[in-house]
Order: sequence, then structure tokens, then C-alpha cells
Amino acid sequence: MNARTALVKWLGTLDPQRLTALLEERDLPLAAGHRRITTLRELAEHLLTDESVGQGLMAGTAGELELLASIAALALERHGPAAGGEAEDGTRYPWQQRKPVSPVEPADRWVPERDVLSWFEPGQKRQRAEHALTRLRERALLLPAPKGRLALPPLLHVRAAGFDGYGRTADRLLTTAYNAPEVKRIAANLFGEGAARTRDQAQALITALLADPARVRALVENAPVRALELLDHLVPGPPLLRTHCFVGRYGSQYAGPDAKYVFREGGSGDEGTDWLAGRGLLIPSGPDLGELPYEVARALRDEGAAPSPRLEPEPFTATVPLPSGWEGEGGTAAAAAAWRAELVLRALAAQPVAIRKAGGIAVRDTRRLAKAAGADEADTRLWLDLAVNAGLAAPRDDEPAPASRGRRNSKAPKPTARLLPSDRYDAWAAAPPAGKLLSLLAAWAVVPAVLTHWPDPDETPVALISPQDEDAVTLRTGVLRALAVLPDGHGLTANARGYTELLSLAAWFQPALRAHLAADATGELTGLDGVLDRMAATLAEAALLGMVAHGALTPAGRALCQLLEAGAARHYPAVPGAGADPAARGPEGLGDDLSLRPALAKAVTTLREELYAALPEPSDKARFQSDLTATATGAPAPALADLLSAVGDIESEGHAVVWRITATSIRRALDAGWSTDELLDRLTAASERDTPLPQPLAYTIKDTARTHGQLKVVRSACCIRSDDTALIAEVAQARGLTKLRLRRIAPTVLISTAPPEETLSALRTAGYAPTQEAETGTTLLDRAPTDRAPSLLPTLDEAHSAYGDPARGVPASARLLAATLAPGG
Repeated sequence: MNARTALVKWLGTLDPQRLTALLEERDLPLAAGHRRITTLRELAEHLLTDESVGQGLMAGTAGELELLASIAALALERHGPAAGGEAEDGTRYPWQQRKPVSPVEPADRWVPERDVLSWFEPGQKRQRAEHALTRLRERALLLPAPKGRLALPPLLHVRAAGFDGYGRTADRLLTTAYNAPEVKRIAANLFGEGAARTRDQAQALITALLADPARVRALVENAPVRALELLDHLVPGPPLLRTHCFVGRYGSQYAGPDAKYVFREGGSGDEGTDWLAGRGLLIPSGPDLGELPYEVARALRDEGAAPSPRLEPEPFTATVPLPSGWEGEGGTAAAAAAWRAELVLRALAAQPVAIRKAGGIAVRDTRRLAKAAGADEADTRLWLDLAVNAGLAAPRDDEPAPASRGRRNSKAPKPTARLLPSDRYDAWAAAPPAGKLLSLLAAWAVVPAVLTHWPDPDETPVALISPQDEDAVTLRTGVLRALAVLPDGHGLTANARGYTELLSLAAWFQPALRAHLAADATGELTGLDGVLDRMAATLAEAALLGMVAHGALTPAGRALCQLLEAGAARHYPAVPGAGADPAARGPEGLGDDLSLRPALAKAVTTLREELYAALPEPSDKARFQSDLTATATGAPAPALADLLSAVGDIESEGHAVVWRITATSIRRALDAGWSTDELLDRLTAASERDTPLPQPLAYTIKDTARTHGQLKVVRSACCIRSDDTALIAEVAQARGLTKLRLRRIAPTVLISTAPPEETLSALRTAGYAPTQEAETGTTLLDRAPTDRAPSLLPTLDEAHSAYGDPARGVPASARLLAATLAPGG
């Protein structure tokens, strides 16, 4: 049975959930492009392609890749080089077709599983290897095969020689590099003049000699010392050598596709290189580049010990012991993060901000929100970005200006947009701190940006910039997974050594990060392209969110790491967990999205419970003192926060939140419609141990209320009235109110030329405490605006809807595709 047929049968045994997990890892249906996958046979064909296998390899660890490379090397040793890579030789212009080659059949190149397991000592190491092989089978990186056999996808066979540091076969290199005269010249050097009359005869003689290890070793015994030195470097790999031994056939040093090479007249100037090249032991593979054939390296390598793939990372050494109570500090940071984010979004709800035409939020608006929330400006940008990505805030276009009756103006400005809390905000604001933080953490985990890292020092950081750092999630995942394997009771050493070692460990878990790693002659990492700065910013964000404390993952941080390992980032811009009911506990209220994806549902549930364990229950009581302050220990409950924020202003935060109550803040509460008795009753009910309010506080509330509302602003024609004629006379003469152009029409009445809202604002700015009155004499209450924008958070099935076509029945997500393919779907 060939590999494709066996893979089709195996795919048919998977239930929709397991098939969905496989398709998500291979980025389907997006990765299929315009090609529709409608059957399991078509799916199997796609899974065997190099592109799909490469996508699967990206999701593995360096240990899994090393294991696969070792298995591929074993197949290479047993079966020789695979011919399927010939089509990859050389550079091609777009209009040139590659020569067709016979596909590699994995079923013909299987290896015994017992030989692979023999590389590992019995016990824990072998069990770990068996587990790794099982995982690779589940991910179709080991193909279905008879029991006791291992079959690899074609890509791994084609690339096996490269994995093990080998070059291509001599026959392939000779065919690609030379015309007949050069091949005959090599044959003459090896066998004497006239040994071959045709190119085919000459090439057959050369390849037969190189295929015989004994003859190769005998040939090399007579090599000059310089040639032996070169072989010492080339045989272990990589098999490439920079050399001036060859030139393009027409005299050019650089040649295009399908170019053939000739030996440089007079040689390269290096005796060893010329000796190797003249005997077919070094063959040109590109401009100024020679390659050692596979057969030569195979013959000259020392058999050595059996492969020993390392399935666990190297022990981490740059650690320090953790102080006692470090987990509690993480919980405190998490509670502070939830509270601070709530304050920023409250400020946004009270006064939405405009979105610049160039994108992002203006710096002055960000500063205003930061001041209102008492937050750092950089942190405020973080909370805004997370809120938008979590679906708690969204842009909404303002109403466009009415069209003119004249000629249509094609250059009419587009309507401006504002950032508003979304229709999900109110439920979120009423939730416990753990429920609030869940949405923000779920967004932080998957957003493709290090939000607090601004790489260009000449640009001013702004909030709400489209995330587009393709390495951010890879870096974040690698860092969290690396921290998860630190020794118990130890955290990361916060210095250059600790960061570089952490980055190396992160690259073991996320091999894609290896592109950022390079070592100089001393072994020190160089050329990190700013990745260390981004990693430091990632760690700082994790600490701010309470996921890391003293360089170690908190329990909630470990749960967040598990959410990333479950594949949450594959669904962005959808955010698994952000749409869950913020007031629910356990597995309840996760939504239909997660109920169909058990691995994600389990990870979100674990994160939710760890947050509830780390964050204390919100406080619904406060301690009132004679200095007109109110203190709530820990995070205040939403109702308590609303009450104290209505009557006071936040003065300080930390392990407790302190509000300062003043006559101005009391007038603000009265303006909003609170009555004196209601304020006193609600504050007394919120007092710790039901103790009475301090006498100075009660007196200040009553005294402020006594003078409140002496001035009345009438909606009709905007009149100001008061029974206190002296007060009316004072207002009429106030210099700060000249812009209202007040005119006294009666001892108790003034007329303002400004509308009621502007008149109220001017009076309050001047130090008065007016209220607004309707035409009927009823007092109007100032209510905070409740503008909400529709949430833009897509479901997991809608995240990449552009790649599906519901009208034609083309699934837009892996789950929907799996439902159409799986027998149980």
C-alpha cells in the first residue's frame, strides 16, 4: 500500500475534533489557496506536499526536528539518497519549467522502529521517545505504516542528506555542473586518457568509483596534505566550499540558470582544491561554490556512535532562588492590571477618543485617558490595544455631514471615527477581576505584536496601530515555554547572560526563532536584530499582567502558556477565550466556539480558574476616615468602585485603592442625580463593619448639598434662575462668564446666549454648582453617555472568512472543513 492510500485510510479514522486539530496545524483551508479540498484523498495529497509538511514542522520543537532528521538519516543510510530533489537543482527563471522527477514513495523507504528506539536508554528516555513518535504520528509527520515501521513524508527523504550535512549525489552534481569535456577530463585524471569515449561512459566510471567506499578511501590516501585539510572540514558538513576553481563556460565568473562550468585556466591557486576538483571530489554547485558529493562524505565519515537526538532542552543555568511570597506578588500585579484596565476603559466610556486619519490614537487623547485613569502613558496604550483586540472597544464612524444640494464633491472628507467601548463592555465592567483579566490575557497571548516595544526611537508611540510583527507570537510562546521548564523555586537572572540563555531555550521550543540566532567564533550570540529588546518588552508585559513574577511563571502564566500550546494564536484575529462570559466560572459560558474545540476549551477553563485562585474576591466595603478619604483593600467590586468614583477621585493605588472626597467631587455626584440622603445611605452601607461615617465627611456632604442647585438653568431660551437675588447679581457681573453674554431680565432671572450644556459647563468652571431644569420645572439629571460600538471580534470560524466562499459551500475554517470530510462529521 502506498503512502497516499495509507494516509487516506488513517484520515478516515479521525473524528472531527482530531481532524480539526490537524487541519489547524497545517493552516487549512487557507494553505490550499484556490484549490478546493473536498475529499480525504485530496486532503492526503495536500498533506504530503513539501509546503504542508514544512508548515507542520514549524509547530514542533527542536527535539522533534532532531528526531525526524535522525530518522531521515537512517533512511538515507539504508536506502541511499532520494531522487525526488532533482527538480530543486539550480536557479530557474519563472518561465522555465523544472524537469519532472519521479516522486519519492515513503512506503519504499521505511525504517524499523526498533532501530530508532535503540538510540535511547531503556526507561524514562525511551518512554519519552515513544511518546514523541506517537505525537509525530498524530500530526502526520510520521505516516501510517505497518506496525514496527516508520515512514517519513517525501520532503524529509529529499532533504535527509542536507539534514545530516551531506551534499548531493555525484551523478546529480556532474549532470548539473558540467558538459562532456569536463566530465571526460575528470575520468582521464582518475583512469587515464582514453578510458571513456563518451560522456555517459565517463560519468558512469566516475560515479561507480565514488559509490565504492573502499576505492574512495584508497584514492584519498594519495591526496596532498592541503586536500586532506579541506576534507576534514567538508566531510562532517556542511559540504560547501568557497573557491575560485571554476568559472562559467563562457568566461563569466557569474552565470545564470542552467549554466555549466569549466576549470579555471591555471587553477585556483590552492593545490588541495585543484586536486579535489580534478578527481570529482569537489564539483561546482554555483558561482564560486564547490560541493562535496554525498558518496565521498559517506565513505570518509567515521561510523561513530548511534544518533542521540535530545528530546529535552539543555538545563537552564542562569537562575536565582525565588523569594518567599513571590506567587502572591504575581496575584497582586494581576489584580492591579485588571483594575487599571478598567479605569482606562471607564475613562474611554466617559469621553471616547477620535481615531486619526493616519491611524492610531492622538498622543494628547492617550495622555488624557492616562491622566483620568491615573495610569502610565505606555501602559494606557497597552490597555487600549488589548481592549480592541479583545473586542471590548471598537471604532465607529461618526455620522457623515449631510450632502449639499449642489454638485457632488468627489473630494468630500470621509466621516471621522471614534473609539468607543463595545457592546460587550458593560457585561465585562460588571464582572469580577478574574473575568475581566481573562479577556485581556487571551488577547495578549495571540496578538501579533509586542505592544509596548516601539522599535523606531524617532517616532512617537501611538495606540491602536495594526499589529504586524510576524515573530511576536513565536517569541512570546517560546519565552513562556522556556520559563515553564526553569527549575522549581528559581527564576530568571535579569541580566544579559540570563536573557541570551532564555532566548536560546525559547528557540529550542520555537525553532523559527533560530533565524535570529548567530554565534561568533567565541560562541557568543551576535546579530540578534533587536530580538533581545523585544524579548525584554515581552517579559515586562508578562510581569505587568501578573503572568511572570521575579523571572518565573506564575500558575496563571503556566495556564496561559498551555493556551498558546493548544494553538490559540492560529485563530487570530479571533481570540479564544475573549468571548467567554466574564462572570462565569469553570467550563461554563465559554461559548459555542470553544465547545467545539475541546483542547482550547480546557486551556481557557484552566486559565480562568487560575485567575480566580490568584485574584482575591473584590472588596465591597471601604474604610472611611476623618480626612475625607475612603480606602478599599485589594480590588474594589464594580458597585463599590462606581459609588466611590462618583463621589470622590482616586488618589493612590497599590494593595489598596484610596479615594479623596471633596466638595467638588460631591457636587459632581449631585449633578449626576444622586440625592443627599442616597449618598449618605449608600456610603454608610459600604462602610467597613457597618461603622458610621466620620462626622467631617457627613458634614461636608450635607453642606455641599445645601448650596447645590441654588442656580437653575432653564432649557427654554437658556435662562438662569435662582431665588437668591444676590447670587443672580453676582453671576451677572462675573468676568469668567462674559462669553455667555448674560442679561438680567428680572431680579431672579438671567438670559444666556449659549445653549444649556455650554452654560452649565461655564458656570461649573466658574465655581458655581448649577442644575439643569426642564420647561416643566423638573430637575434634569446629567447622565454619562452610553454610546457603544458593535464588537468587531470575529468567531473562530469567521476569523479567516475571506478565504472561504459560503455561497459555493467552500469552508472558511478548519473546523468547517473537517466537518465536511470526517465520516462522523
